Amino acid sequence: MRINIVNVYLLLSLALITLLAACNGNSFNETDYSVDSIIQLDETQNINQGIDLLLHYPNDSLSNISWKQTAGEPVTILAKTSKVVSFTPSLPGDYSFSVTFTLNNELEKTLDKSISVTEDSHKVTNRLSHVALADNKVSFRSEIDATIDADTLVWQQVSGPSVTLTTENTNGELAIFFDAPNVSLDTIIVFNVTASDVDNTTYSDKVAVLVEPAAAIGSNAYFSDRKASVFAYNSNSPYADNLVACVYSNTLSSSCTLAKTPLLAEEVKSVSTAPSIENIMDRVVVSHRWMGDRFKEYLTNNDTNNDIKNLLRATTAIVISYDVRPSFYWAATGAIYLDAENFWLTPQERDTINEAPDFRADFGNDLQFVMPWRYVKDNDYASFSYSKSSRVTRTASEGLFRLTSLMYHELAHANDFFPSNEWYVHNSSQRVLDAAVSTNFESDELAITLPLASQEMRNLGQVSFAGETANETQKDYLPIDIKGFFSPDRASDFYAYSSLREDYAMLFEELMMQNRFAVIRDVAITNQPTGENISAADYIVTWGQRGRIGDDKLRARVLFSASRVLPEFDSQAAMNLVTTPIEMVEGDSWIDNLTISPSEPTLSNLIKQLKSYTNPDDFTRSSSKDVKTQPVNNFNRYYQKPLPVH
Repeated sequence: MRINIVNVYLLLSLALITLLAACNGNSFNETDYSVDSIIQLDETQNINQGIDLLLHYPNDSLSNISWKQTAGEPVTILAKTSKVVSFTPSLPGDYSFSVTFTLNNELEKTLDKSISVTEDSHKVTNRLSHVALADNKVSFRSEIDATIDADTLVWQQVSGPSVTLTTENTNGELAIFFDAPNVSLDTIIVFNVTASDVDNTTYSDKVAVLVEPAAAIGSNAYFSDRKASVFAYNSNSPYADNLVACVYSNTLSSSCTLAKTPLLAEEVKSVSTAPSIENIMDRVVVSHRWMGDRFKEYLTNNDTNNDIKNLLRATTAIVISYDVRPSFYWAATGAIYLDAENFWLTPQERDTINEAPDFRADFGNDLQFVMPWRYVKDNDYASFSYSKSSRVTRTASEGLFRLTSLMYHELAHANDFFPSNEWYVHNSSQRVLDAAVSTNFESDELAITLPLASQEMRNLGQVSFAGETANETQKDYLPIDIKGFFSPDRASDFYAYSSLREDYAMLFEELMMQNRFAVIRDVAITNQPTGENISAADYIVTWGQRGRIGDDKLRARVLFSASRVLPEFDSQAAMNLVTTPIEMVEGDSWIDNLTISPSEPTLSNLIKQLKSYTNPDDFTRSSSKDVKTQPVNNFNRYYQKPLPVH
C-alpha cells in the first residue's frame, strides 16, 4: 500500500495513539479477525508484496489441511499442510485458492479465497507469515527496494498479545526476533512495516504469526526449549508412529528403546551394502516437506561413494527443521539434527527458515585472538555465504562442500557412540541413551594413546565454545601466545579443544573432505578486530596452515580416527596422499593468505588429486565473490548438546 507524503503526519499520529494504548494493556487490537474463515492480512495486494492467508478457527481443532491454487499465475506454496500460507506474486491478475481440512476430527470442509493483485509494484515486502507454537522462536524479515531509505524503516506490532523483541530499538532493522507468547487458543500476532523511498512515498506491509497453544514443558523434558511441529517425511514409514515422539518432541522425558527407534544398521544387518535411500528416508523428520526433498536429492546425487549412507547406520533418525540451529548429533535419541540453512536452493525455501541467531554468537568476544577456519579449493573459498537480504537461487553444488563436511563431522560423533563393532550387541529393550553411553568410546582411546598437550588451549576452548567467562590471564593472551600453545600441539583445529568427542570428529572430517573432494582446510591465529564494518581483510595472521592434518605430529591421530569412524574407507591410502601443510604468511591478512597454494600443480599432485577425487567434477562452483566480505568462520555450526542425566 503506497501512502502520499501528505498523509505521513496523520499516520504517525495514529501510530502514536496505538502505541500509547498498547502501553496501557497487554495486547493490540487493530483488527478483530473473523473466525471460521480465511484471513487475508493486506486488503490491497500489489506485485512483489507478500500475500498472507491464515486459516482462523481458534475454537476448533483442524487436521489434514491441504492448500492448493485453483486459478492465476502459478505461485510457490511450501507449507501446504499448514494453517498459514504466504507467497509473493510477481505478476498482476486474479489468484484463487482452496483449502480442505478436517474440523474437530469429524467434518470435512473446504474454503475458497480469491485475490486480485494490482499492477503497482510494491517496494516493501515482509516475510514470512507462518504458524508457531507458544514459546517458539519467531523471526520476520523485511525486503526493501533499492530506492527505499533503510533508516526510515519502522516495525510496529498492530495485533495480538504484546511481545518483547530481542532488540530494543528496531528502527532501520531488516529483521526482528521474539518468542511466541503463551496462548490458550490460536492467536494472530501482526506486525506492520513502513518505509519511505527517495520520493518520500511511504510503503507498508504486514506479516503475521499464528500462535498455537502448547502444553507446558515439563521440568524433566529432554528438550527444555520449545520445538517446532514436525512430521515423518514418509507417512507410511514403519517408524512413523514413533519418530517424532522419540526424537523431536517437548514431551520426550526418557530415551526411547532401540525397539522403537533402532539404528539404521538394523536395515542392513544381514548384508554388506549401505542402507538404501528408501531406508534412510523412512527415518527422516521435517518441519517442511521441501527439506526432506532436498536431503533425498543430496543422498541420490552427491553421495557416490556411499560415505554418508554408511555413516548413517549409526543413527536412529535424521531431523531437519526450520528451528534447528546449530546442527548436532545427540546420543540421547540417536538422531542427527540438521540446520535447514544447509539445504535451501530457492529464496522461497530460505524464507521458511527461522533466522534466530546462534545463542553462542558472542562467546569469546573478550579474547584478543581469533582462530578462523575455511575450506579452500583451487585457492578460492570452497563455499560461499549469501546475505539474508539477497533473493538468490543457488544450485545444490554450491552448498555441497559445506553440507558434506557437516555430515562427516556429526556422523563421526554417531559412530563414536555407536561404533560398527557394537551395532548388534545391544538388546532392543535397551534405551538408546543407555546403549550409547555403554560403549567403549574411540575418542576416549584417542585421548589416552595420542593426547593433546595444551591445557591453556583446553581452557580457552571452554570460553570460546562453552560460554565460560574468560579470566584476566586469558584476556591478556595475544595471538603470539596462542601460537606457542597451539602450533606445537597436535590438534587439527581450535574446536578440537572443546571436548574429546569434537577432537575425534574434526580429524575425520578434514581427511574426508581432502580425499573425496580435494577440498583443504585452513586454520590460523589472528587478532580480534574491533569497530564497525569489519571484513575478513582486517584479520591479520600471526600463524596459519593449509592442510594441517599433513603435519607429522597429527598423522597418527588422523589415521586413528578415520580408520575407526568408517572402516570401509581406506584411511591409510588416503593419508598417503596427504601432503605437507602450506604455511601462511605472517603479517598478511586472512584474505591475502587465500591464494597460498601453488598456482600450477605439479604432475605428482595432479595424479594424487585424480586418484583421491572420486566425486564427478561435473558441477560448476561459483568463482570467488568479493572475498573481503567473506565472514570469518567461528565453529558456530558445530555443537555438542549435553546428555540428559535421566
